[in-house]
Amino acid sequence: MSDLLLILVAAVWGAASGALLPRAAYRFSAPDEEPWRETCPQGHPIGGRIRGWVGGTRCEACAGGAEGAGAPYGPRALPLSTVTAFLCAALAAATGTRPELAVWLVLAPVGVLLAAVDLRVRRLPNPLTLSLAAAALALLGLAALAPEHAGDWTTALLGSLALGVGYLVLHLINPGGMGFGDVKLALGAGAALGWYGWPTVMLGTFAGFLLGALYGGVLVVLRRANRKTAIPFGPFLIVGAFLGLLIGAFTA
Repeated sequence: MSDLLLILVAAVWGAASGALLPRAAYRFSAPDEEPWRETCPQGHPIGGRIRGWVGGTRCEACAGGAEGAGAPYGPRALPLSTVTAFLCAALAAATGTRPELAVWLVLAPVGVLLAAVDLRVRRLPNPLTLSLAAAALALLGLAALAPEHAGDWTTALLGSLALGVGYLVLHLINPGGMGFGDVKLALGAGAALGWYGWPTVMLGTFAGFLLGALYGGVLVVLRRANRKTAIPFGPFLIVGAFLGLLIGAFTA
């Protein structure tokens, strides 16, 4: 498969998988300690053409339901689809045909979903963070059995543990600044980064903190926050891991 075709296939996969995220993003975007959302904003049970957690967010019982389209609610599919398509295409360009690309393409939509939820309600759901970590280690274990892989599963495991412990220490020092959800997210990020070695772990971790600090600094300058204002760190952890992963894959 040519590089261009590979990137195109990855982008199509990202666009399709990202388009299926809005319902899960809406349902998981419940405030901390509250159950996942079971109804639309008007109180109608979530249903529609695709029931459960996958698909768009339109309520056929709300205004517009008589025409069969239903009223939209929650996050829109286009931004999620576009972002996921871009991430998958970039990962394909950096990784090439190596077997770990399949792992990155599976994990990318989950990362976008986690970022979307954290931005909305500052919550990183356990079903997503823990599944991400478990899937990363399991799938990378399979990739390590395939020929022509460019990483190391043992370092991925150690990277997961190291980043998880590091974030746990930060959480214990300052629980208000580093949530426990970030600690669990760090397990998956550390596994992905660790696949390409310790320099990639350090690069991805540094990038996440740098982006978070820059964002916080901009908010302070714009007087939309102060030094004690808590910000959702999950998206920056994810973007930092993505950048580290790109460089790690490209240089492997």
